[in-house]
Amino acid sequence: MAKLIDVRTAAGLLKQCEDAYILIHMNPDGDCIGSGYSLQAVLKLLGKRSKVICVDPIPERFHFLLPEEPEEDFPAKYVISVDCADESRFGSLRETYAGKVQLCIDHHISNDGYAENLLVEPDASSACEVLYKVYCELGVKFTPQIAQCLYTGIATDTGCFKFSCTGADTHLFVSEIMREFPEIRYDLINRNMFDVKSPSRIRAEMIMLSRMEYYLDGKCTMIWETKEICEENNINPKDMEGLTSLPLQPDGVEVGITLREQDDNWYRISLRSTDRINVSDICARFGGGGHVRAAGCQLQGTADEIRETLLNAVRKALEA
Repeated sequence: MAKLIDVRTAAGLLKQCEDAYILIHMNPDGDCIGSGYSLQAVLKLLGKRSKVICVDPIPERFHFLLPEEPEEDFPAKYVISVDCADESRFGSLRETYAGKVQLCIDHHISNDGYAENLLVEPDASSACEVLYKVYCELGVKFTPQIAQCLYTGIATDTGCFKFSCTGADTHLFVSEIMREFPEIRYDLINRNMFDVKSPSRIRAEMIMLSRMEYYLDGKCTMIWETKEICEENNINPKDMEGLTSLPLQPDGVEVGITLREQDDNWYRISLRSTDRINVSDICARFGGGGHVRAAGCQLQGTADEIRETLLNAVRKALEA
């Protein structure tokens, strides 16, 4: 079981570590990418070697966050994970790093304590918000790259500051970043993260909205992202990522479900809620987790079986 630590202790461990590998989760998003590469930059300021490890490639729209110089190749003496609630998030890298993480910095309430040392702040908007406090404790002087990493991670995990996880500290920390680096085009970051879409992505959204299913007196909606839909409509499967907010768009919906087809009748499940339903609790029943308003899991079975399983769980939560 992990030793729960505070920001000061985490900063102390980073000062002591050498030759660190920084693990970020599969299907990397803005928060884990911003967390991983900002931490790499901070460790470099401390005179330490580190490299970011991910089973999947970094999406092109996040390449502006990557360092210009190539990463060094060296064996790890210290293993850190950021924005990873459990070891399954490492994907196939789990076989290599399970039981070897010495420090985890996270914000998921469902974190299962797999690391030797755990700094987790469930009330934080993002892992980048937690890391901002760690960097301030370290006393390092931010660079433009660190600022962009932190801003992007916080902005993407808060839905451009509109999700319920956005707190007073979120706005305070971002304002400090913007005040120190006024030259960064935060408006362009927001445009590229939230507004710019490929034709394939636009088709994906149109199709998912047209095929949305309504249940439980309109309080629950569901969309299915299948390989067949991608093939028939010439949609890049990557453009199916990030559609989890669509099921919450209709008025009156309390829980939105997104199912994404994998292999062998496996589906990745994403649940989102608007107010009173804790979807992390629902996903925990199926071996997953996440946040109160945003969580996920995986299920295997036929479409009808999975639909009924999820609707039963949501129904119970609505009736509680």
